Amino acid sequence: MKLSIDKVAEYLNLPPSTVERWVRQGRIPIQKTGESCSFDRTTLEKWAQQRGLFFGAPEEPSTCLPQSCHETLLAAMKRGGIVHHLRADSASGALKAGVAHLPLLSTESRDILFERLLEREQLTSTGIGKGVAIPHPRSPLSGVDLPAMIATCFLESPLDFDAIDDRPVFVLFIILCPSLQQHLHLLSRLAFCLRNSEFEALLQSRPSAESLLAKVREIEKTLEVGGF
Repeated sequence: MKLSIDKVAEYLNLPPSTVERWVRQGRIPIQKTGESCSFDRTTLEKWAQQRGLFFGAPEEPSTCLPQSCHETLLAAMKRGGIVHHLRADSASGALKAGVAHLPLLSTESRDILFERLLEREQLTSTGIGKGVAIPHPRSPLSGVDLPAMIATCFLESPLDFDAIDDRPVFVLFIILCPSLQQHLHLLSRLAFCLRNSEFEALLQSRPSAESLLAKVREIEKTLEVGGF
């Protein structure tokens, strides 16, 4: 299935100008015919999956396998915790401070996770735009038998994360999952929330844990009604 730049931008939840810039920079797979270009959906889905990006139409909130879809975003966020006024003076400093707040991890596992997060940022920034970053390792941590968790970290001061829209990041959603399928499932649910204008506005207000989780619960109910 061939896609246009506008459709790819919609599926990645990005402005078309960003996709056009990625084409010029050779950062996204394209198919050229003369001076025109098109995108193959199957190729893009694999490319997005390798980078931990959600790829799908707004009405496609989840693309994971059914047996991996039992975890809720709400439960993962409760486990990971919500931190306000996280102090850091760089993107790497924010990652290290955020990892320090993840519960249940040993010191060794924290160190490994931090290194994996840095490796992922060097591949492509997880700053997805509008002041949001979704740091995550490229693959599950071996030898760490823990349930999925997402740490929500509001930074004391916004930081340059080399985000796709060049805006400084003010909130991190650090994702740690035991499997790739579960990661994609939770990422799609988080992406669905981030496409909600009320959720976006709520994040800007740096809400309390109670208010943020209540909004996530409300949005997830719409997914459950739809069978996702």
